[in-house]
Amino acid sequence: MAFNKVWCALALGFLLPFSCAHTDFFTSIGHMTDLINTEKDLVVSLKDYIKAEESKLEQIKKWAEKLDQLTATATKDPEGFLGHPVNAFKLMKRLNTEWGELESLVLKDMSDGFISNMTIQRQFFPNDEDQTGAAKALLRLQDTYNLDTDTLSRGNLPGVKHKSFLTAEDCFELGKIAYTEADYYHTELWMEQALKQLDEGEVSSADKVYILDYLSYAVYQQGDLGKAMALTKRLLELDPEHQRANGNMKYFEYIMAKEKEGNKSSTDSEEQEKETEVKKKDYLPERRKYEMLCRGEGLKMTPRRQKRLFCRYYDGNRNPRYILGPVKQEDEWDKPRIVRFLDIISDEEIETVKELAKPRLSRATVHDPETGKLTTAHYRVSKSAWLSGYESPVVSRINTRIQDLTGLDVSTAEELQVANYGVGGQYEPHFDFGRKDEPDAFKELGTGNRIATWLFYMSDVSAGGATVFPEVGASVWPRKGTAVFWYNLFPSGEGDYSTRHAACPVLVGNKWVSNKWLHERGQEFRRPCTLSELE
Repeated sequence: MAFNKVWCALALGFLLPFSCAHTDFFTSIGHMTDLINTEKDLVVSLKDYIKAEESKLEQIKKWAEKLDQLTATATKDPEGFLGHPVNAFKLMKRLNTEWGELESLVLKDMSDGFISNMTIQRQFFPNDEDQTGAAKALLRLQDTYNLDTDTLSRGNLPGVKHKSFLTAEDCFELGKIAYTEADYYHTELWMEQALKQLDEGEVSSADKVYILDYLSYAVYQQGDLGKAMALTKRLLELDPEHQRANGNMKYFEYIMAKEKEGNKSSTDSEEQEKETEVKKKDYLPERRKYEMLCRGEGLKMTPRRQKRLFCRYYDGNRNPRYILGPVKQEDEWDKPRIVRFLDIISDEEIETVKELAKPRLSRATVHDPETGKLTTAHYRVSKSAWLSGYESPVVSRINTRIQDLTGLDVSTAEELQVANYGVGGQYEPHFDFGRKDEPDAFKELGTGNRIATWLFYMSDVSAGGATVFPEVGASVWPRKGTAVFWYNLFPSGEGDYSTRHAACPVLVGNKWVSNKWLHERGQEFRRPCTLSELE
């Protein structure tokens, strides 16, 4: 009975902290922190279950020890022992009543409470999509930051506070996820890492036969027939009866024989493949620029251009609020002009904004140019929420600050968008403004195009997470309490295509930002248009 009360209390305790289940955990580190508390609660529940089982076993053990002594004495002289009327009565009582009670105790399932808690908590667990999303994030980080599998597996990442490593089983799981996506390049990398760790003596439930099966096929799919045969032979040494491996070996030998017969055609084919490979490499130059900038390998400004970048105290063009207390401003880039404001949002304001946004965070969306509707996209991995000025004096104060320092009217701007990035969180290269082929991008707002972007950095990021501009080679790194500002449109209203930018994947840390998109309407006299399209 006491155990049931404990489990009921535990079950209620687990129900109270949650009001609704979240989805897409992998897209927000902020929401993933809830899972840490969930797991902690489950560990407490598991420990309570272990205590209950230990208490039950202790009772059974005491009963067994007592009866062991009693039966040892009784069996030496059964008639003499039962000659005592009390012993005779107690024997009847034990066998009729007490052994039945012991049977009930042995049959009692102490796991009911733990299973009940698991059932309650399971509705808040990540799903297969989250696991796959987190795995793809690791692969994305590996590619973007040129990390080899051994470095990533051993957790040797810059700026880490809590070092962790991947087991052979973890590596195998990453390889399998890549395999299901027909990503044979990463399948090979991670299956080889799993195999390497097992060969080095790691104790694991991962099976070399399964690993070699996936690995040989992934290698074959990439055109390395010789290596695929060598791996299949190794598999057959471990499991000579493996049906698929035996079939593959016969097929590989057949293909190898055909290739030997037609060396010339094979050479021609290789030349064709090389041409295709060169074309593929040249196909996405922006992607390579983007990844280089994320790694800090971007274009360096000439000394002459650098001399044009200054830091200053800025009063918002003699704004009364900042004449006596100007803010610190520094130039990040010249064309397009990107400026950073320092100490522009306090830690208290950041915490307020985060607390307001966190319960509303949902998977970040993008404008679909075909439908004009908002939709989720694989190239934007984050969660966001929108905050209005009337909801909090802090948000209202932030909006006023943006208006004072930019000189632009915020009454036609979009609400403050707060974003938190997930595992390997990113937003691939994009424009903030609507292009000519997207005439209806912001039609429903009725405030014109996005004239400018104001971006607050609300956290430091240990590694990665830069805002980069691939067209011009600029990298802007997150610094808590600062904000960057740039114009998306020329004064003529034409889009500035050099403002195409991206949020690099977060390698280590937790990235919080908030941004304000200011629109054309209301700026007619604040930023008059010019006669030239590019001015």
